Amino acid sequence: MSVEPKCSKLYGFMVLYEMQTDFLLRALDGIKETDAQKRLDTKANHIAWITGSVVSGRYYLASLLGIDAEFLTGELFKDNHGIIDDATYPSLADFKRDWKSISSLLHDALINASEEKLNQKIEMPGMEMTLFDMISFTSYREANCIGQIALWRRLLGYAGMSYM
Repeated sequence: MSVEPKCSKLYGFMVLYEMQTDFLLRALDGIKETDAQKRLDTKANHIAWITGSVVSGRYYLASLLGIDAEFLTGELFKDNHGIIDDATYPSLADFKRDWKSISSLLHDALINASEEKLNQKIEMPGMEMTLFDMISFTSYREANCIGQIALWRRLLGYAGMSYM
């Protein structure tokens, strides 16, 4: 896919977007469903929640860019809801399906976003930011979450994440 956006200030984010689209899938590779919901006697967010929150983030960003797409794994993540103790989260296969579905749509919307669109103000509880700021935050958060999943891989006894 092309990483040459209409608005040049998105170029670096598009490079990260392409990498992170692939890296999430690599981080999840081979993880058993039962392991994806383990918290190892901590209050830490498990792999399933982390994955769902990242998927949810892409759908939210897509909605800000005018994409009306529903995702099947989003119910437990409405309104940025934190992890729910004892909830059974969707399967990694379902998260991967939603990830792949939204990633191509969002890619096209980002590539075609105008400077005017990127400067659009977004109202959030207690703050205001531009769409560009939200893209920046989402990119940072995706990288952070992929790193958390990579750490969980090791804590659960899996091989490290492959970048190839």
